[in-house]
Amino acid sequence: MKPLNVLLVSYIFPPIGGTGVMRMASLARYFPGEGIRVDVVTARNAAAVGADPTLLKEIPSEVTVHGTITLDLPFGLKKGLKKLITRGKPPATQATASAGPSKPSLLKRALGELLVPDPQVTWFPVLTRAARRIIKQRDIDLVLVTAPPFSNLLLVEKLRKEFPDLPIVVDFRDEWLVTSFDLVSFLFGRSERTRRIAQNIEATAVKNATAVFAVTEAARRVIRARYAEEPDSKFKLISNGFDGTKLQRSVLLPEPRADGKIIVTYVGTVYTSTEPATLVEALQSLPPELKSRFKLRFIGRIEEPRFREALLQLGEMVELKGYMPQREALAAMNETDYVLLINHDPLNVGGKFYDYVGGGKPILGAVNSQGESRRLLDELRAGWWADINDVEGIRQLFVDAATRGTSLATSFQPDLAKIAQYERKALAQRYAALLHSIADKQSGNDSLAPDAQPALTED
Repeated sequence: MKPLNVLLVSYIFPPIGGTGVMRMASLARYFPGEGIRVDVVTARNAAAVGADPTLLKEIPSEVTVHGTITLDLPFGLKKGLKKLITRGKPPATQATASAGPSKPSLLKRALGELLVPDPQVTWFPVLTRAARRIIKQRDIDLVLVTAPPFSNLLLVEKLRKEFPDLPIVVDFRDEWLVTSFDLVSFLFGRSERTRRIAQNIEATAVKNATAVFAVTEAARRVIRARYAEEPDSKFKLISNGFDGTKLQRSVLLPEPRADGKIIVTYVGTVYTSTEPATLVEALQSLPPELKSRFKLRFIGRIEEPRFREALLQLGEMVELKGYMPQREALAAMNETDYVLLINHDPLNVGGKFYDYVGGGKPILGAVNSQGESRRLLDELRAGWWADINDVEGIRQLFVDAATRGTSLATSFQPDLAKIAQYERKALAQRYAALLHSIADKQSGNDSLAPDAQPALTED
């Protein structure tokens, strides 16, 4: 197999931490073992919630990271400015938007005109120059552009004009125009003009891309349906996954605690798509003797003050731990009885889901009953769920958890063979095989016969 020189374009990359960095970090970690020489172009001063230097130690020394400067505001300053222009009001959602638009402030209108499609667009001029230089100097065979931020998609057309025969892959870590457009943090411009620009950016990127990757089958179908004129073979699926080298399945189910406490841990950001209002309402309705048995631990950033205020209504039931580096967060999972999944989104599956199933912890899920999270919960037999809008169903979920007791060891029987397919190394191997195939086809040397193509489904 001929070595393949790949440029990964990722706004965030270690030592930046958080769930969003893990997909590209794992590809950079495992691609060198699959005949791929990796260059990464990233923003070394990217706005991010926290750092995790341990992740950088996992990147092989042969990976070349090109750090550039972005004009995007630091995360703390960005949050303060967002609070100023929204004056403490919650961000608009599809539901509230249907009630009629509110009049934006002058500052918000000005920022909405400038920061399209997202604040990270300030990186685009620097990114374009850096990518062109790296492609020429490093003899790049294929470029992989990941989004979000969705302004990265602007690079695809620029590169296509200058390098007409270069394979370019677009990797959507989130579905954008259906579910994420109104949820992007600090997205000031939610006007119809902004949406039209966003639609044009995506359409142009898809047209100029050699292949488009999604992380769930539902998201792949939705993106593919928007571009019926494009061949179905352009749209691929490689899901997110978990790192089996960091998870300890030996602590699958802890012994019942002497004090009868049941520890339930949530790992990840609390934001609009994981908004906890119905969960809080359900837990408040539990009988006092059951409420006293549960301890809910939230590890990660809480996006909005209103979400923090809602969780604090649970009093002694809840502990808000804040952001932790990945290894510390995963270690905390080892001490828990259940892990908590909250997801309103019908298409996207949070990265925490895969860490949950990889760690062998039973999930209590308040999820969209028609969504991908619910489907995977059932398929992998990874736990129990109730609809995110069903307060009584969520309440019963916790009642059942409290009464399950020692029977948990027999009632929780995850499908370990299917779960193993979501290990990051295995996913990176599938991804690498597809990139080799794409590059070979572009060069006229199709080395993979049709029946040798890697599997593209999640089952």
